[in-house]
Amino acid sequence: MVEKVVLVTGAAKRIGAQIAKTLHAEGAFVVIHYRDSADEAEALVSQLNNQRAHSATSYQAELGNVAALQCMVADVITLTGRLDVLVNNASGFYPTPIGEIQEQDWQQLLDSNLKGPLFLSQAAAPYLKKSKGCIVNMVDIHADRPIANHSVYCAAKAGLVMLTKSLATDLGPDVRVNAVAAGAIIWPEAMGSNQSDEIVSRIALKRRGELGDIADTVLFLVNRASYITGQIITVDGGRTVQQ
Repeated sequence: MVEKVVLVTGAAKRIGAQIAKTLHAEGAFVVIHYRDSADEAEALVSQLNNQRAHSATSYQAELGNVAALQCMVADVITLTGRLDVLVNNASGFYPTPIGEIQEQDWQQLLDSNLKGPLFLSQAAAPYLKKSKGCIVNMVDIHADRPIANHSVYCAAKAGLVMLTKSLATDLGPDVRVNAVAAGAIIWPEAMGSNQSDEIVSRIALKRRGELGDIADTVLFLVNRASYITGQIITVDGGRTVQQ
């Protein structure tokens, strides 16, 4: 992946940071997008640049601001001259029980999980076509297996699944578009041990996944999947094949 330019949204922490590190280790120049996590983003950029000089930079943007997304892509092109990979990883996640859902919840969860990926993909498409690049969207097994009290989040991820398939159709043959549906990788902060143990009991491999499991799948889709597009790759240890 030498000299490829990769833009990863929500890349300052957790899964996004691991994706950025993994693609960087394969030789990519990585753009670390963040919203509020400036300190974490700058620390990661410093770490990557210490490993290989001038190989990473950061960029702040609100995913719900279409003009900001267009500016981000334009600035990446000005800086690097190209864009090869877009990873739509940033994702808002919190419960929205029926009866308590506010319009602001809809806006926030749709902005990060669907609106941002759509308009960022649209802004990036001309440059990805030129480089014969690809898009990888981060979805969720709960896009088609609803989780209680998360109707807005699940709807947004379901939309991103269909967006993945639609973009694969609209941007082919020049740009491949796929998604990774993650299972149990990071537990919510409020989750207790009894609940997490119960979830693990329903996973075929009987364990939680690691950040690297997701990042390695993204790497495969970016670097070794030239005849795969419009697909949702589930990385859940077999949870969705269980009753």
